[in-house]
Amino acid sequence: MAVEEIGRLRTIALVGQGGAGKTQLAEAMLFTAGTTSRLGRPDDGTALMDFEPEELSRHISISSSFHHLNWKRTEVILANTPGYSAFLPDAFAAMRAVDGIVFVASAGGDLKVESEKIFEHIRGLGLPHVAFVSKLDRERMDFEAALSDLEKSLAAKPIAITLPIGAESAFSGVIDLLTMKARSYPDSSGKAREEELSGDLRSRAAAARTKLCEAVAETDDTLLEKYLEQGELDEAELRTALRGAVLQGKLTPVLCGSGLKNIGVDLLLDAVAALLPAPNERPPFRAQGQSNGAPVERGADVDAPFSAFVFKTVVDPFAGKLSIFRVVSGRATSDATVLNATRGSRERFGQLLRLEGKKQAPLPSALPGEIVAVAKLKDTTTGDTLCDEKSPIVFPPPERPLPVISFAIRPKTRGDEEKASQALARLVEEDPALETHRDPQTHEIILSGTGQMHIEVTVEKLKRKFNVDVELTAPKVPYKETIKARAEAQGKYKRQSGGRGQYGDCWLRVEPLPRGKGFEFGDEIVGGVIPRQYIPSVEKGVRNTLNEGYLAGYPMVDVKVTVFDGSFHEVDSSDMAFQIAASMGLKNAFEKARPVLLEPIMALEVSCPDECMGDVIGDLNARRGRVLGMESKGSGQVIKALVPMAEVLKYAPDLRSITSGRGSFEARFSHYDEVPAHLAEKVIAESKRAREAAGQRAQA
Repeated sequence: MAVEEIGRLRTIALVGQGGAGKTQLAEAMLFTAGTTSRLGRPDDGTALMDFEPEELSRHISISSSFHHLNWKRTEVILANTPGYSAFLPDAFAAMRAVDGIVFVASAGGDLKVESEKIFEHIRGLGLPHVAFVSKLDRERMDFEAALSDLEKSLAAKPIAITLPIGAESAFSGVIDLLTMKARSYPDSSGKAREEELSGDLRSRAAAARTKLCEAVAETDDTLLEKYLEQGELDEAELRTALRGAVLQGKLTPVLCGSGLKNIGVDLLLDAVAALLPAPNERPPFRAQGQSNGAPVERGADVDAPFSAFVFKTVVDPFAGKLSIFRVVSGRATSDATVLNATRGSRERFGQLLRLEGKKQAPLPSALPGEIVAVAKLKDTTTGDTLCDEKSPIVFPPPERPLPVISFAIRPKTRGDEEKASQALARLVEEDPALETHRDPQTHEIILSGTGQMHIEVTVEKLKRKFNVDVELTAPKVPYKETIKARAEAQGKYKRQSGGRGQYGDCWLRVEPLPRGKGFEFGDEIVGGVIPRQYIPSVEKGVRNTLNEGYLAGYPMVDVKVTVFDGSFHEVDSSDMAFQIAASMGLKNAFEKARPVLLEPIMALEVSCPDECMGDVIGDLNARRGRVLGMESKGSGQVIKALVPMAEVLKYAPDLRSITSGRGSFEARFSHYDEVPAHLAEKVIAESKRAREAAGQRAQA
């Protein structure tokens, strides 16, 4: 019975670029299947699948949401995913947990870079998929152009299995090429009237049916031979062969319709049930043994040991943490004790929950392929493996997306720094595409994400969920200082104010070290001219002064300081006196050692289309970048360059503008290098003004 239940299950995700109509289509699917009693609309805030306040205010999906429906004895678990670039990591996480894909493309406008990235991800995961061309009831919508776009822009192999009847406001139904019947939809109930084809509709359908038969026949040698002999395939043969082609990734069946008018949605549900795979028709998931790392495979077998992976976490400051996971094998049950093999800790499930938009319904157990949630697991986070304690395995964690934009955040209320840090840690747990840390040099809290909108949404969540109001500023560049020449100088501190005085005297030699070597302290004192107990005092004074810098208050690095002479007083010398003397001597030496300012240099890898390469390289050169090389990758180029951090703090929106959204980049810290003199003067002057202003505020 369990095998039969798994065979009736379809776990699918609606994917596509932002604005394609995924959420409206999800609402129509739920309504047509009878899961909901009214057709929700994202534009007026009545959609079940978009419920976060940030989604309602922007009218876009920001986070994947889940629901389920039943259609003709098939149970469908539905994931609705975001399509805007900043939120694609969340979509990719959901795609890892499903068995099939409905790729949603709007019939108007070109497919954007987000669609290219999504389709590349579909291929990488080897997910069987169908496509749905939406919004055919809108102006300037063209189904044939959408088919061409799928083929040219995404290198897909689209083949229409439905055709539109009418266009724009006159769009009223679809032609089903499998049954060769017309289906008209008099209202938004999703119930169609089936009619025979005649006239122009029949001739259009016959030509499209021939294309369909040819495309399907070419995926199977035996079928092709029969088709060439008979010139036709019957409906049963066509359906069977089409399903095989979808499961093998040889074809992308394309349906059309409107989520808003609920046209063609019933045929999409038929296609999901008939063409996309059940969990036990998919290849097993690969894992490793927890103890020995040996390769392990787990398929959708209810009799196998329980295993699952957590692909999403939702954090609520009041309800606690909700861990959402895909059951891979075995059976998940409420009140079970399982092993978190990633952390090596035991977890106890409370009530299993089925996700229904923003609500949850209790569930006694879950079969392989199901997506369920459980609340308040103590150690579990996104990417962790949950499994049977007697058969521990670990599924590979998803790749963490690299952030492309960073901001410094400052709480608007004084004293909220700790509260902000704790709230950010909770949000990072919910969204692995976020990164946060405190810069040890600038002492700023740095928030990094996948785009400007990603950061803005995070700031809104901080306010809504944790009552922390912050403002965003560009991060300070962590400059450093160094020297370019060898120099010697004396530092002598002598103070007499009645009673015991203060006396410390040392000679210091400073010399540059190779870039990246940091700091070295040398001791060449002989003959006891400085007693041994005061040498650590000299080093402490040196280190404190290095942290303060000389030119602009930035730490001094890549320098060796050696104490080689000095004197002391038997009564007046002290630890503090030698610290002060060392500081004075070091500053005197720096004055003669040609101090310079250093800036962090980032290693950039920029991916862009061939036609944008010249503009991208020109822009990198204008940012004081040094292009190291280029290499072809797919239909584009990858440009490797070294660019100062100060020039790429806001590179993400600029690159998007240059490449019309088709470029992307990764940036990693490489090394420190000298700032050109004319720019160093500006940085030093700005630092001086900032310190003077800070001093005035402190006095006030």
